[in-house]
Amino acid sequence: MTGLSNPKLIRRCADLDPGQPDTPAAAAAYTLRLLARRIIELTREVEDLNQRITEAINAHTPELLRRYGVGPDTAAALLLAADDNPHRITSEASFAALCGVSPIEMSSGKTPRRRLNRGGDRQANSALYMIVIADFAGTCAPAPTSTAASAKVKPDAKRSAA
Repeated sequence: MTGLSNPKLIRRCADLDPGQPDTPAAAAAYTLRLLARRIIELTREVEDLNQRITEAINAHTPELLRRYGVGPDTAAALLLAADDNPHRITSEASFAALCGVSPIEMSSGKTPRRRLNRGGDRQANSALYMIVIADFAGTCAPAPTSTAASAKVKPDAKRSAA
């Protein structure tokens, strides 16, 4: 089974015929078959739930899933946060505060400073974080992988003495 991809390996293990588990090899084959069949069943359940979540989201806010980086899980988390607190959402700023991504003034004296709000709905905050990370991954250029490549990108960059 060496060299098989994970889906092929799982299917191969699910089809194992261990016979009586009276030897260590037969017991291992029996265990592999049980685990592979459980993985297949759980994968089917996840796919079914994702389909149902997607259908529910499309019924209410289909434009949300069309945004880059927004999948069924993140969309559901944002919609649940908004639906649980409809009276609190009057603007983008209030939604940011609800999700815990708004700045909070923390000035003391003459220096004005802000810090990130640590409160709010943590699941909605996590959903927004995943959307931002996906957006950055889709729009940012990859970093150079070697010093020769970075020298080509920044020929005027000064090197520090070691």
